[in-house]
Amino acid sequence: MKLRPLVIALALLAPAVATVPAAEAADGGYSATIRRTEYGIPHITAKDYGGLGFGYGYAFAQDNLCTLASWVVTLRGERSRYFGPEAESDDPKPVANLTSDVYYKSVAASGVVRRLLARPAPVGPSAELRRLVDGYVAGYNRYLKDTGVANLPDPRCRGKAWVGPITATDMWNNLLDLGRMVSSSSLKEAITGMAEPERPKPEPPPAAAGSNAWALGRQATRGGGGMVLADPHFPWRGIRRFYQVQLTIPGVLDVSGASLYGTPVVQIGHNAKVAWTHTVSHAQHFTVYRLKLAGGHSYLVDGRAEPMGEQEVPVTLPDGTVSVHTLLTSRYGPVLATGRTDEAAYALADANAANLRAADEWLALARAGNLDELRTAQRTYQGMPFVHTLATDVSGTAYFADTSVVPHVTDAEAKRCAEPSPVPGLDAYVLDGSTSACLWGRDGDAVVPGVFGPGSQPRLIRADYVANSNNTYWMTNPAKPLTGYPKAYGETGTDLQPRPRVSLDMIAQRLSGTDGLGAPGFTLETLQATVQDTVHGKRNLTFELMRSDLLKLCRTHRSSSGSGADVREACRTLEKWDGRATLDGEGAVLWREFFTRLGRPMWRVPFDPARPLTTPSGLKIDDPAVRQALADAVLFFRSNRIPLTLTPGQAQSYSSIPLPGCTEGEGCFDRVRTGGPLGTDGRYPEVDTGSSFMMAVELTPDGPRTRTVLTYSLSANPASPHHTDQTALFSRGGWVTERFTTAEVAADPQLEIITIHEEP
Repeated sequence: MKLRPLVIALALLAPAVATVPAAEAADGGYSATIRRTEYGIPHITAKDYGGLGFGYGYAFAQDNLCTLASWVVTLRGERSRYFGPEAESDDPKPVANLTSDVYYKSVAASGVVRRLLARPAPVGPSAELRRLVDGYVAGYNRYLKDTGVANLPDPRCRGKAWVGPITATDMWNNLLDLGRMVSSSSLKEAITGMAEPERPKPEPPPAAAGSNAWALGRQATRGGGGMVLADPHFPWRGIRRFYQVQLTIPGVLDVSGASLYGTPVVQIGHNAKVAWTHTVSHAQHFTVYRLKLAGGHSYLVDGRAEPMGEQEVPVTLPDGTVSVHTLLTSRYGPVLATGRTDEAAYALADANAANLRAADEWLALARAGNLDELRTAQRTYQGMPFVHTLATDVSGTAYFADTSVVPHVTDAEAKRCAEPSPVPGLDAYVLDGSTSACLWGRDGDAVVPGVFGPGSQPRLIRADYVANSNNTYWMTNPAKPLTGYPKAYGETGTDLQPRPRVSLDMIAQRLSGTDGLGAPGFTLETLQATVQDTVHGKRNLTFELMRSDLLKLCRTHRSSSGSGADVREACRTLEKWDGRATLDGEGAVLWREFFTRLGRPMWRVPFDPARPLTTPSGLKIDDPAVRQALADAVLFFRSNRIPLTLTPGQAQSYSSIPLPGCTEGEGCFDRVRTGGPLGTDGRYPEVDTGSSFMMAVELTPDGPRTRTVLTYSLSANPASPHHTDQTALFSRGGWVTERFTTAEVAADPQLEIITIHEEP
């Protein structure tokens, strides 16, 4: 490629913009303008998709090159070579580097990406998406060339041998892996047969992806238009962080929101007329097939023996030697290395094994002019890998659907073919692989075989609201419970769990005007206050439901039998606490430690499917385990000289910034997860999961009004000024007022502009 010098214009009040003659971007070249507003948020404009990707790849590399460079090493199966086979990988669910390498080398050797790229849309990528990916790669590589590995601003990868140019194949592999995030990619040990790395001390299980999401319709909003709350709970480290961005091709595309690292499309966001978000679905996205072995590496299907395939996977080690590993495959997918006996083996069938459609679907959502066009985009691509979709438009229609890719296993087939799982914790149908009668079925409206089509998917359209906090689809709106869909999408009539319950209660209080925020109905300001301010947004539902019983226990038991622990001061602390997980919430951490020691919620009133919003409730204080848990928590605090009034602001943080919030099990809408248990110093390890990109958007006839906060900030580079600036904002309950229009962007006194070109 012939390179042109970078043109930079920097201004504080009235920035000069370098104009780009149209001819310079023609004939396969790239041109883009990157405008950065407060907190470093990039607004990228180009005349075509290639240029847009070019600008995006360049901007992302400025902020997060090291994270993506490390991930490319992972996708290429080269971590053992550079970091050693036993070190922990940078996978969202960390494994030993050798395990990661064998898995990703096997994916590359399977040729799945090459076959998908040879297909037309919608199964293969569209021409627009291909240009976007190519441009993104060119932009990343241009920044790397301009800067040089030795001069990178991020000390984590400056001068490292493993940093180099990326390819379009790397990016397609990243998009494929995102689709497999909750299926194949989370089962690397089971596929490869390799154990997890040894760790010096017990750690919590990998952070689960989660989210809160509301789509509010015209009956729920004071202005009569649609509103969306996006609150995804994704990891705070690594490749599955969100990056905030606006992408614009004048007259073609104008979308603002957040992208997962290394993806050139907005996953959660809005344009002028439509807004959408996602939550992780309870649906099954893979099944396991039990293979009836027929001797050697073969298995029976309909009485005939089929040979297993053998895949030789070479991995290069630090000393240059090559370690070769053999994986077995079947007609269903990879043969698992776990659960095998002399009679049977098990194969993984992943519905997202060959799914690149999601990126095109997100691109189409970004172009949608109304809810009907958004639904058409979902029917066209059917690519959402593992998430629900909640959306609205300027007309104030609220929409929910589980359009995720789900194996076509009807309830009747599951009853006929399913058996218990051989792998503990593997929550999926295990089907009889010895008969073709147990193969996945097909819907006529499905774009690929073996999955349910749009006509079978749970969905709900309302004028008031739809909501989800990772509960199953049935309580999307309590006024209209959803039932009658295949159980592969999740169970109905089940316990909502505390976080979804507090979410629905927050909506109900706002719609009735009983939350102290004024007249009923949502405005952008009351939406912000409902979910983020210290009074309304930090509720701990389990404490609310158990408080009266706990205080009754405190009045009757001063100490736990046999423990000698005096719990009176702890009881006084909890009696004074307002039940909010605020920075200064004295009692919040004590409650968490007590609740955690229960092992499981000790409900006095069990769950009743006829009363899903009010049960379970109460604390089972006649159970000795409850008194023991309280005494054990008090003893831990006392023995380590930790004050019983320890607050979240004192105990939990990210990059030394104190953070509010409490855990999933406690029933906090504002969910956080720390990297381990409370230490003897009264500190938790750093927060590693929780609210990540929060977006509150109101769609009006005059355009969108939006507030956002990227909780861990824009850059993973510890030397960047945007490494923790939004984290500090999030800590104190603040939001960023989004700049969406050209005039709003231009009015930012901190505006910085660069224009970049590259000719063929």
